[in-house]
Amino acid sequence: MNERVKVPPLDRDAENPESLITVSDMRVLVVEDEIDLAEAVARGLRREGYAVDVAGDGEEALEKLAYTEYDLVCLELTLPKVDGSVVCRRIREGSTASTDARVLMLTARDAVEDRVAGLDEGADDYLVKPYAFAELTARIRTLLRRDAGKSGAMLEVGDLRLDTARRTAWRGERELDLTAKEFALLRYFMTHAGNVLSTEDLLEHVWDEFTDPFTNTVRVTVGTLRRKLTAGGEAPLIETLIGSGYRLID
Repeated sequence: MNERVKVPPLDRDAENPESLITVSDMRVLVVEDEIDLAEAVARGLRREGYAVDVAGDGEEALEKLAYTEYDLVCLELTLPKVDGSVVCRRIREGSTASTDARVLMLTARDAVEDRVAGLDEGADDYLVKPYAFAELTARIRTLLRRDAGKSGAMLEVGDLRLDTARRTAWRGERELDLTAKEFALLRYFMTHAGNVLSTEDLLEHVWDEFTDPFTNTVRVTVGTLRRKLTAGGEAPLIETLIGSGYRLID
């Protein structure tokens, strides 16, 4: 394990990622040229329920950013081929598909002027190596809660409540027993309540780049989530619009 970041050891449920309740449903890009470190961070974030892709240099990062809408980029400042500051600037200029992505700089540069430079390039936050993985995930949660104006940990839509800090969800007074992916899917629906979300939208933000786009995983997961939301005899909340996608009734 790379000594510059400590990812907590696997617990007894970690071999089954679907059993882990997550704090987010967002798509994250980890840009880090130290492969072992990048994989350690990505592995830890996936265990938290995030959809994670990895890029090993600035050029690869820009290639991925060009066609994928990431919600957050964990960006090493010193990168081969294209520097991290340039990648950040391209995001902020609107030169990528991830124009609204939060940027968390991860770097060993700890001088004040380096932090100021990174923030001036458009970074939303700055974390100096070595760092604790718990601090990394806390900063990610804070940045992603800014999404869609959601400044708190609690989301509410009708009689649905979802607490990202405690990793729990309820319908009315009934607590929902959700897998990590179902929790992630529900959070995305709740932050886009009333909007029609296509299968492509859901694959883009709730699953990662290794998911087969022709798989039926979205349909199956939406189906199981829909059943759990109505298990107490409640009215259906997720509707299917043939040829368009799905919508959480607001």
